[in-house]
Amino acid sequence: MKNTQWDWKRIDSLFEIDAGKTMSARARNGQLKTPFLRTSNVLWDQIDLSVLDSMEIPEDELRKKTLRTGDLLVCEGGEIGRAAIWSGELDTVSFQNHLHRLRPRRTDVDSRFYVYFLQAAFTRLGIFEGAGNRTTIPNLSRNRLAELEVPHPPLDEQAAIAEVLKYVRGGGKKQEQIIESAQQLKDVAMRKLFTTGLRGEAQKDTDAGSIPISWDLQPLTSVCLMQSGGTPPKSDPSLWRGTHPWVSGKDLKVNRLVDSIDHISEEAARTYSKIAPAGSVLVLVRGMGLINGFALSLIERPMAFNQDLKALIPSGAVDGAFLMHALTYAGKRMLQNVSDAAHGTKRLGQSDLDHFMVPVPPRDEQSGISAVLDAIDQKVALHKRKKALLKEIFQTLLHTLMTGDLRISELNLSALNIADSVEMTV
Repeated sequence: MKNTQWDWKRIDSLFEIDAGKTMSARARNGQLKTPFLRTSNVLWDQIDLSVLDSMEIPEDELRKKTLRTGDLLVCEGGEIGRAAIWSGELDTVSFQNHLHRLRPRRTDVDSRFYVYFLQAAFTRLGIFEGAGNRTTIPNLSRNRLAELEVPHPPLDEQAAIAEVLKYVRGGGKKQEQIIESAQQLKDVAMRKLFTTGLRGEAQKDTDAGSIPISWDLQPLTSVCLMQSGGTPPKSDPSLWRGTHPWVSGKDLKVNRLVDSIDHISEEAARTYSKIAPAGSVLVLVRGMGLINGFALSLIERPMAFNQDLKALIPSGAVDGAFLMHALTYAGKRMLQNVSDAAHGTKRLGQSDLDHFMVPVPPRDEQSGISAVLDAIDQKVALHKRKKALLKEIFQTLLHTLMTGDLRISELNLSALNIADSVEMTV
């Protein structure tokens, strides 16, 4: 979908296009090595320097293959067309032959605009479908790239569009930083709270580590009842047309569940599954999800669940919120017992759950600990929602600005203050 309000030109009329250095055994084993970028380092509008390779490049060749601040890099393979600007983070950096380096030929070209245009064209607009060579490996050759027609709006319009999109994307990155900081704060808080409690007591050593001297340590079976779930037959569609929440492993991505992705009928919930009461903790005990971590959620309404989960129903010594936080903290210890089951899946056995030891402080201290950790969880959830909103705004602007459905002169920038209004502290 081309914006007919703009002029369109071949990309090689706007940019000089050069290829990077080819890796060889001799270059890899050379003595004087230069760091270089691979396609894996070039993300959309971002250069990732966390893993940087190096090879020997002769001095006369290096002069031609060194990146300058402002160079536009475009991926030939992988996610073809993926592009980012080199910002000069390192003094001397080259690039491999699977990247194209674009340098403006003219003064009326803002490379930042073309990063965003390429993202829109390759990921949303379908303008360049078939641009890659379809051999054994899809790739965007230099000749194919040179032939691509791209818009050439006035320079001030290029710059304004780039600034707005950078502004919104930057807001999303701020949210990521806040989320990461809040999660680190939670890790620190959990270690402190489950080691020393809220009252500054002396500690005692247990099989579960140090805990306050007044706390008990009890088997999981002593503080909760356990239920197994089930799945209604897929052969009866009527069982899957109800409104009763039915939880599976894919739902356990948040600490507290108010609803589920799938729903079943009341009859299906009672006949083929089990219904756990509000305040229960649902724990994943089987499946590939156990590879990435301990998955569990506190349910805030009665819910049915499948056979890959166990419902832990507090029996009085602990409340559901504290149990959820305690098991989250103890997750690594519990996952030490995860074993391989049939067909390459992972399984947390019933005996592992039965004998797992959990700390049990007084109920008022449980409530205080839960309140602290709930507050951090709420902050993380808030900024995840803001991040999702900013991502949606970015994608909408990327589409509408590049198609001409919205002109930059028509955009009310004050409506984007969400990107600056977020807190940067936790």
